[in-house]
Amino acid sequence: MQVSQLQLRRTWRGALRRIREIRMIANGLRSTDHPVLAHIIPMRRCNLSCGYCNEYDDVSKPVPIETMYQRLDRLADLGTSIVTISGGEPLLHPELDLIVARIRRRGMIAGMITNGYLLVADRIQRLNRAGLDHLQISIDNLMPDAVSMKSLKVLDKKLELLAQHAVFHVNINSVVGGGIRSPQDALTIGRRALELGFTSTVGIIHDGDGQLRPLADEERSVYSQMRAMEKASYARINYFQDNIAHGKENHWRCRAGARYLYICEDGLVHYCSQQRGYPGKPLADYTLADIRREYRTEKGCAPRCTVACVHQISYIDFWRGKQDLQPAAIGNQQSQGLVQLR
Repeated sequence: MQVSQLQLRRTWRGALRRIREIRMIANGLRSTDHPVLAHIIPMRRCNLSCGYCNEYDDVSKPVPIETMYQRLDRLADLGTSIVTISGGEPLLHPELDLIVARIRRRGMIAGMITNGYLLVADRIQRLNRAGLDHLQISIDNLMPDAVSMKSLKVLDKKLELLAQHAVFHVNINSVVGGGIRSPQDALTIGRRALELGFTSTVGIIHDGDGQLRPLADEERSVYSQMRAMEKASYARINYFQDNIAHGKENHWRCRAGARYLYICEDGLVHYCSQQRGYPGKPLADYTLADIRREYRTEKGCAPRCTVACVHQISYIDFWRGKQDLQPAAIGNQQSQGLVQLR
C-alpha cells in the first residue's frame, strides 16, 4: 500500500475512532450503570515468561470461539464501551480476528495488549480488516535479559511492520521499576516509538500483588522525562503514577467490578488481574445489581494500587458516587489490603 493511501486510511479511521471515544466519555458521564472498560482473556498461555508477570501459563488452551462470542455479547448487553483483549498472549488464539470483529460488530471499541512477537505483515492486515482500534505493546528493555524478553532489539522489526501496515492506533508502553536493570532504556524506547509515528507511555511495574513499589532516584528521573513525551489523551491520564513514583499512596474511589471488569479465561469477573477471586462471579450471571454494588464498594487495596487501567477508568466518577460498602466475601482483611486474591 502506498504511503499516501495508508495515511489517508489512518486519518479517516482515527477520526471515526475519536468520535466513538467522545461518545464513550459522554455515556460514561451520563450514567454510572454500565462498564466503561473490560479486559477479557481469550488465551492464558503465553510464548514468553517475563519475571515480573503473573498473568500467564504455558499449558492453557484457547477459549472456544463460541464461548468468546457469548462473553462478548454479554459485555455488550451490559453496555460496555471498550473491550481490550489481553492474556497470556492473545495472538496465540487461532480465531483472534473473529473476536475483534465481534467486539466491533456489537458496537464496542476494540483494543489489544500483545508482546508483539507474533506480528507479521499479513497478521497486521487481518487486524485492520477485523476493525481493531487500539494496540499496545510493552517493551521493557533494549536487550533481552532474565527479567524480560520484550526488548527493542527483538521487536524493532515488528514496530517497523506496524508503521508500514497498521491503520489502527499503536501505543508503545515502556516501564520502570520491578527489576528493570537499565531505567534509561525507557527513554530510547519512547523516542523510537515517536519516530515511527506511534504514541508512547510509561508505566511503573507493580509488585506481585499489583501494589506500589517506590522508584529509585534514577527511575524517577526517567519517569519524569517519559511523562513529558506523552501526548495528551484520556488513555494517558496517569497522574496517580506521580505519587507512586515518590512512594506515596493515592486516595481515590476504585470502581473495579463496576466501571472496569476483568474477565479471566474461565469467564469469571474479577476486580483486576492482580485481585483475582472477587467478585468471582460468572460473567453470564453478572447483572446491573452487581455493577451498582461494586460501584459503591470500597477497595482496601486501592491506596497502593498501580493498575493503570483501573485508575484511568475510575477518573470518570472521581467527583461522585460515595463508596460506603465493604466487600462481603473477604471483609476486613481485604479492606486493609492484606489479602491476595488468586
